[in-house]
Amino acid sequence: MIYGRHPILDTINAGGSVDKIFLQKNISKEFDSDIRQACRQFGIPMQYVPKEKLNRLCGQNHQGVVAFLSMVEYKNLEDIIPFIYEQSSVPLFLLLDGITDVRNFGAIARSAELCGVQAIIVPQKGGAAINEDAMKTSAGALSKIQVCRVSSLKKAIDLLKLNGIKVIGASLQAKTELFDMDMVGPTAIVLGSEGAGISNDVGKLLDDHFLIPQVGTTDSFNVSVAAGITLYEVMRQNRSK
Repeated sequence: MIYGRHPILDTINAGGSVDKIFLQKNISKEFDSDIRQACRQFGIPMQYVPKEKLNRLCGQNHQGVVAFLSMVEYKNLEDIIPFIYEQSSVPLFLLLDGITDVRNFGAIARSAELCGVQAIIVPQKGGAAINEDAMKTSAGALSKIQVCRVSSLKKAIDLLKLNGIKVIGASLQAKTELFDMDMVGPTAIVLGSEGAGISNDVGKLLDDHFLIPQVGTTDSFNVSVAAGITLYEVMRQNRSK
């Protein structure tokens, strides 16, 4: 965590990975403009908060702004896709829609790295923070796998499709079971939150949906478990074919 106008702007302009910024409500328009412009340019989530919240975080020398540094370096999806193809690798991406629990995120990253996912794609807003708990739960995987933070999952899906990558998602309403879904070749898997699932706007863009079969009557698998099951099936299919 860093605070103060100039240290934060210097960090952003130097390319430092900033997870999010808290900006004091009713701060001067000039400073507000500088921070907003920097956040737009570098895709950093920003939130207005009361002065009292900033005081609790770091005392009273914050100058109206606090930035939380990311523990990973976010990558540009537009750079990652051609790099993977240039390495003669089969693209495998994982998109997380509305997953906010940091431990679930860390566990998902652990399975993703073990199953050969090249990059995890997360939204700027509405996603889990990559903090100490996420890093610990990932057992080091978040230090090895690429993470792409995008302004819009819908735009990310369009980009993936334009590059010949099939985009499919898990859904309790799907009719095709996971083990009957063809996952060989360039693929991107979308997982939604346990409560709401994949959002409607994102779900409409997918090439197909699949259901993870279950025998018991509990509502569904934990999302990190669902990620492990799904990604292992992708790996199994690609290895067998």
